[in-house]
Amino acid sequence: MRESLYLLGLCFLLVLSGCATSSQQQNMKPPQIDRISEAELARIMPVPVATLSLDDVVKLSQAGNSADQIIEKIKTSNSLYDLTPSQTIALSQQGVDPKILDYMHTSRELALRNSIADEINNREKEKRDALEKLKRQQLLQQQRFYDPFCRSYYGFYPYGYGAYGSRFGPHFGFGYARPWGCW
Repeated sequence: MRESLYLLGLCFLLVLSGCATSSQQQNMKPPQIDRISEAELARIMPVPVATLSLDDVVKLSQAGNSADQIIEKIKTSNSLYDLTPSQTIALSQQGVDPKILDYMHTSRELALRNSIADEINNREKEKRDALEKLKRQQLLQQQRFYDPFCRSYYGFYPYGYGAYGSRFGPHFGFGYARPWGCW
């Protein structure tokens, strides 16, 4: 009778543990994506700095400079423009070459992409560093576990390490023990 109760209890625990694992698998959520807040986005975005003003670009175009010369002056001055569509149309009507306008737009777009890519790389680096730190901690714990001086062992322990009685008692015995500092 007693054996059948133990067997019934064991079967119940096995069924219960099987249900728990399947519900854990069903409750798994997909990984969360880190979103960039508006404040972070404002910090990331490059600030347009036009050391060569739009009026200077118009004057250079009207003075007869080639598009490549004006683009070179924009590059050397490290100017970055955030043009609206109406500003682009106005510059075009004032005689600015479309090649110059294309360069202004592509340089801004490239700066935006580079700043966002840098932010993503920094976040990924922080995640990799955190993961490496966790791996080092885990390795350190494993090294402690597998340390030959911290292994548990069976045998004869004449100084109170026996399985029966107090650990600190003055008796002899056989049993399981771990040295100090390896708990």
